[in-house]
Amino acid sequence: MKTLLLALTLLAMNNDGYELKIESDSDKIDLSVSVYLTVELKVEKGKCAELPDLKERVSGFSLAEDYDEPEQECENGSILKVATWRLKPRVGANEYKIRPFAVADAFVTRPIVFRSPDPLPDAEGDMEIVARKVLPPLSLKLIASLLLVLAAFSLLIYSFVVLIRFMCRKLKEHRMSPIERAWLELALLLKKGLPGRGRYKDFYVELTMVLRRYIQRKYSIKAPNMTTEEFLREAKPSEQLKEFLEAADMVKFAGVEATPEMADEATEAARTYLKSDASEVKK
Repeated sequence: MKTLLLALTLLAMNNDGYELKIESDSDKIDLSVSVYLTVELKVEKGKCAELPDLKERVSGFSLAEDYDEPEQECENGSILKVATWRLKPRVGANEYKIRPFAVADAFVTRPIVFRSPDPLPDAEGDMEIVARKVLPPLSLKLIASLLLVLAAFSLLIYSFVVLIRFMCRKLKEHRMSPIERAWLELALLLKKGLPGRGRYKDFYVELTMVLRRYIQRKYSIKAPNMTTEEFLREAKPSEQLKEFLEAADMVKFAGVEATPEMADEATEAARTYLKSDASEVKK
């Protein structure tokens, strides 16, 4: 309950053992301040009545709340019931009042009308036709955020370019003939420089896969998934290719230590096979 420091009696009525009093902290509306009402109902002993429900009886207020206090017994035995209401004025309302309500069967109250707020003063100055944008002040946090957004955008563009290049390369490779793809794969393998880094086993594995994939594309044999014995039995290759694959298996599986000269010889053997096989096809 809000204590009314300067209570103003708006309504006081009594009849047939009932006394009603309504007080407010002001009888004039201020749109920025709520109106607090205190409702007191004194009922003589033997009679019965409840505090009025003002929620359905107010006009011009958008909110109404009540704070009931415990009933008090007076010296003469009558019962005093007290409630405080908070009413929030609504902007633009035509009137602010509490409509009449009945108290038991004793009487009906008159309307309680509050004085309307003073009109707002007319606005002065020129109207701003074009709104001016206020930019946020420059700070380290703002600069870091902008740099982060720029980096993310750059990474997105770079990823898109890489994806486009990859798709174009794959499309170009798909359109190549088996011998063209074999020469391209051999060139990409030599660019890695595996023998110069001592990775002879990896070099021999990839070099043999270049030839196996070439044979798969050209003769429709699943060469990459076969062992050397299965491949030799299925593909029936030339004696030169057979010797090349068996020598490569010695490095890949038998633990033979390769040398730069052996890697060069293996590369030359692969080139010789591709050239001779391509020449046979043209004939």
